Amino acid sequence: TLQLRRSPGEVCFPGGKSEATDKDDIATALREAKEEVGLQPERVEVICRLMPGIDKMNNLVTPVVGFIEDTFQATPNPDEVSEVFVVPLEYFVKPVKYKSFSYKTSSGYLTRIHCFTYDDQEHKRSFKIWGLTAHFAVFLALVIFGERPTFEVDYDLDNLMSSSENNFISLYASVCDRKRSNL
Repeated sequence: TLQLRRSPGEVCFPGGKSEATDKDDIATALREAKEEVGLQPERVEVICRLMPGIDKMNNLVTPVVGFIEDTFQATPNPDEVSEVFVVPLEYFVKPVKYKSFSYKTSSGYLTRIHCFTYDDQEHKRSFKIWGLTAHFAVFLALVIFGERPTFEVDYDLDNLMSSSENNFISLYASVCDRKRSNL
């Protein structure tokens, strides 16, 4: 929603900070999905965690991937979510509307930002999906479909997992170096 303190009005997956009662990243993800869109944890078949990312506030973000029934009807928490929509995963390897730009993080790491515009026929409007949300969606689509996207990515597509790890290690190292230099 527009009322959020951080990233108001932006498209994102359900998620948030872990709480002391959360056993692990999976418990955090399931709790947040329940709080934000009414997804009951028992209705999720958790498959895996993906390589973490680092958001613009230098927080570590670990995506959790799971299957849910296609009959799930979201009940958005109006304090956090204004709309829920569905995008076919294939859109993140074969988009209709796409652009990218280079971005230097606060730690000096140069990366590519993916920006998708998805025209949702059901809601009769367009949604802009970019940043870390787009990054995770692209990576998941690359893993699932195993095909080259119609745009450039910062991965070695023949060694997707190891290049993902290397990219994360480089990003994490740049954040750590920046923190050390500010001490």
